[in-house]
Amino acid sequence: MHRHMTRHPVLWSVVTVLLLGAMVTAGFYMKFSTPLPESILPTDHRPDLENGRVMYIAGGCISCHRGRGAAVEWPAGGRPLKIPGGTLAPPNITPDPETGIGKWRPIDFVNAMKRGLGPGGIHYIPAFPYTSYAWMRTEDLLDLFAYLQSLPPVNNRVERKPFTLGRLALAFWKWMALPPREFRPVPGRSESWNRGAYLVLGPGHCAECHTPRNTIMLLNRSRWLAGGRHPAEPKASVPSLRGLVRRGRYKDAEDLYNALKYGEAMGYEDLSSGGMGEVQENLSRLPDADLKAIAEYLVSLE
Repeated sequence: MHRHMTRHPVLWSVVTVLLLGAMVTAGFYMKFSTPLPESILPTDHRPDLENGRVMYIAGGCISCHRGRGAAVEWPAGGRPLKIPGGTLAPPNITPDPETGIGKWRPIDFVNAMKRGLGPGGIHYIPAFPYTSYAWMRTEDLLDLFAYLQSLPPVNNRVERKPFTLGRLALAFWKWMALPPREFRPVPGRSESWNRGAYLVLGPGHCAECHTPRNTIMLLNRSRWLAGGRHPAEPKASVPSLRGLVRRGRYKDAEDLYNALKYGEAMGYEDLSSGGMGEVQENLSRLPDADLKAIAEYLVSLE
């Protein structure tokens, strides 16, 4: 056997590389297909429904998960949403036990938000922006889950389309896309600036649209929030959120705060219509301190 191997060194090199590649791929698959254990949840946390409501608003949950007909005010799902390559119907996230998330445990919700994994190990496609939500603190996710569980249950079954790329490929994609840890405050920056950065980076998931992507849909972090092609509308573009004051878009953080708060009602163009319409409506409902924190963070970006 040893003599045979020495006669074909190239062949055995290829076999070795393939075996190592298979082992590495299997490792990635297991890591990103394995749910986080319940032991990661803080045992002394008492859910704060008001904070959960703020996370719900900052995340714009209703914008994607809005129901139809009589359920239009609740996140009962079913309204078509454009994504790269087609459309889908976001699921029901009300606490209905049969068609929503009424049977979910807190750890199920944390795994969905941090790992893109549903109960039973299903991989969610990244149209659900868990690559941003993974930055969120576990306590905030538990508050958000408690708030969702406090909403009226709406019975509305939304059919899920199969994802043709496959679990293996998606697990590997997650290895490249998911952040390594929760958000950490930046030393030397104000508490308000860090709050704004957290809301933009995590629950607000602003980068999902305002940061360009490469050919396999990974965010180009070297052009963070620099705008570019719309991910779901090839002929449309998304503006840059960098240099907003230098480029004359806004005078200062207070001016941007007013734009986010009041939109076109105060003469700010392109903020209450088109793709930003629902975003601005959601942001306007945030506490003033949070909205000012977002403005402070965004105008600091050059």
